Amino acid sequence: MSTPDPETVDPTLEADVFARNCASRPVLQNVAGRWGALAMVALREGPTRFSALRRRVDGISERMLSQTLQNLERDGMIHREVQQSIPPHVEYTLTHLGADVADQLAGLIGILESNIEKIVAAQHDYHRD
Repeated sequence: MSTPDPETVDPTLEADVFARNCASRPVLQNVAGRWGALAMVALREGPTRFSALRRRVDGISERMLSQTLQNLERDGMIHREVQQSIPPHVEYTLTHLGADVADQLAGLIGILESNIEKIVAAQHDYHRD
């Protein structure tokens, strides 16, 4: 999904994620997609280096994590800081906005994890019919 050009977004329009050209729609995709949501919730634990984040978000490729982090940084959800060391280290943290969004995502994940037995039973029933 392409991101609307900030130069062409009309700031007087009300945000409506259901509208095709709303600037909030690609942001929703970035934060609520599988990798974005997992990365953001993992970052709730505090400043994290790329390699530690990749280990925490099991199954994500280096390329996909890099792309996900770039999108989240562009959207103002995370902050990337290069540590002046040899070799240089990069740490990622949530911004205030990112922390608010990550808290909501963590709540959703908590609901899913605590109801996984019901979900698996529903999936089983669905495929049985």
